[in-house]
Amino acid sequence: MATDTDHTFDIVVIGLGPGGEYLAGTLAERGLRVLAVDRNLVGGECPYWGCIPSKMMIRAADSLAEARRVEGLAGSVGEVRPDWSVVAKRIREEATDSWNDQVAVDRLTKKGATVLHGTGRITGPGEVDVDGTTYAATKGVVVNPGTTPSVPPIEGLRETPYWTNHEIIEADELPDSLVVLGGGAIGCELSQVMARFGVEVTVVEAADRILSLEEPEASEKLVAALEADGITVRTGVGAEKVSHDGSSFTITLADGSTLEAERLLVATGRRADPAAVGLDAVGVPSDARTAPVDDRCRVTDGVWAVGDITGKGAFTHVSMYQAGIVVRDVLGDDGPPAEYAALPRVTFTDPEVGAVGMTEAQAREKLANVEVGVTPLGETTRGWIAKADGFIKVVADADRGILVGATAMGPAGGEVLGALAVAVHGQVPVDRLRSMIYAYPTLHRGIETALAQLD
Repeated sequence: MATDTDHTFDIVVIGLGPGGEYLAGTLAERGLRVLAVDRNLVGGECPYWGCIPSKMMIRAADSLAEARRVEGLAGSVGEVRPDWSVVAKRIREEATDSWNDQVAVDRLTKKGATVLHGTGRITGPGEVDVDGTTYAATKGVVVNPGTTPSVPPIEGLRETPYWTNHEIIEADELPDSLVVLGGGAIGCELSQVMARFGVEVTVVEAADRILSLEEPEASEKLVAALEADGITVRTGVGAEKVSHDGSSFTITLADGSTLEAERLLVATGRRADPAAVGLDAVGVPSDARTAPVDDRCRVTDGVWAVGDITGKGAFTHVSMYQAGIVVRDVLGDDGPPAEYAALPRVTFTDPEVGAVGMTEAQAREKLANVEVGVTPLGETTRGWIAKADGFIKVVADADRGILVGATAMGPAGGEVLGALAVAVHGQVPVDRLRSMIYAYPTLHRGIETALAQLD
């Protein structure tokens, strides 16, 4: 184990995504000697290839769609001409500094952390190797390595120049046509962006519906929305073979049909690798897909894990939430343990799909007495005015008289979700929710109607 001053720290943080960066900076500000290590960019996927640039893309695409809605609402509109170069420039200059993390590095060092770009790996209790140099961690090690795109074992795929979220975010020019493998949140969001910028898009999802982890009603309405944007959605059939002839892709599906496109985007999920950061050296099985953590995010004594690798939800807000718990645990501060029953999640399509807690199907698997209430958004006054499609759905544990899940799909669905997330997290009695005053005319007033529909 390293013992000299330059190689001894209180805490070593491996992986500087949002949670890791926050944790390293906060502990450094509190006076701990912190070594912060990342083999890529400080900040991780979120600011460079994930949340921030993708939402810039979505905002731009939504503005195009909104402009086209003038007809029938406010008069007539001339031709709306998309220009991707405006979006690409904004992503490059405003969001990512051309994928340079110097600002983030400086932010951490000013807080007192030591930053290294390199591959960090736990080699034993309190010991980390970074590219051949050993460092000691007297208080412990935190891992926040994130995930990498999960590329399915489709014949020929790995030999082609397919895109992941990195390539599509970095694109200065868009293709004429695109096939998207994967109908989850990322696939649906990026498909809609591309279509609204004039790309011919086909989504291929092997499951029987897109957004398969959300309510079936959300899947159905989102298919209709994507198709209204000109997107072809193929569900219940996977890809079996991929080839590339130098200019275009040919994708052979399981039913024997083929698709051709200039580009192929693989959006079939992401994978964590606990062994890659050395968790096998502290007792985690080398073939584990996630890092087992307790309610303080401890893997074992002196080792914590935060973010995607914990398997609690591949969201920036989960990573930040867990980072706060680890900060308190390292410093010996009291605080509530981690809990995930009210985990919120948002798919930023148009309409947005905001959800929290359990779906109806999950609740019926786990609970004896489930009640469900649904209100179409178009039946609310604000939804009718806006000509908005969507719904609000609440799922209740009837025995306890509380909500255990909810979905808000529609304009600003993720914002409407806020009230529902508070209700689920706080275990607010349904009768108490029914007695609230809901502002009129708002979209969130539909919550009151959905509560009235509980069985």
